[in-house]
Amino acid sequence: CPARRQAQQHCEGCHSLFGEYYCGICHLFDRDKKQYHCAECGICRIGPKEDFFHCSKCNLCLSLSLRGKHKCIENVSRQDCPICLEDIHTSRVGAHVLPCGHLLHRTCYEDMLKEGYRCPLCMHSALDMTRYWRQLDDEVAQTPMPTEYQNMMVEILCNDCNARSTVQFHLLGMKCNNCESYNTAQDGKCRLSLEEQ
Repeated sequence: CPARRQAQQHCEGCHSLFGEYYCGICHLFDRDKKQYHCAECGICRIGPKEDFFHCSKCNLCLSLSLRGKHKCIENVSRQDCPICLEDIHTSRVGAHVLPCGHLLHRTCYEDMLKEGYRCPLCMHSALDMTRYWRQLDDEVAQTPMPTEYQNMMVEILCNDCNARSTVQFHLLGMKCNNCESYNTAQDGKCRLSLEEQ
């Protein structure tokens, strides 16, 4: 019908349905995807609502499976995704919460895992690497260093636990003495062990 009306789910004149879902606050018309309006987020979210909770510190609706199990970072949802540099808070693509608390779009997270395993912001491991670290233990044990490097020690910083330690240098990786992660970076010059000096 040609009548102009206020935004609403049905036309008052001809009773046509404008959208299976309608939000009177956002004036959003859409197919029914179990959407719900989150007052704290200020926007409509794809649901169903009973599967999500709003974390007031992160300022984002998260899956109930993360309640009490995620690291909160204040207003983390108001930052752009560090991979695609697009907004996370209003995105229709779901957010993936890394163990460090940073957020990525779920699709960006999946793409990131094809290239590496670390958070692009803080370099913390983005998933449980324990099994891979055990494999690396075996590879390091089976790969002796050349004689001139066998007693070389190096200072490292662990990206996972932030501990500093002095360990034996190895080309395949240097294991953190604190958490046993190989997600480390050299933090000083190589030097000979005390016996060699």
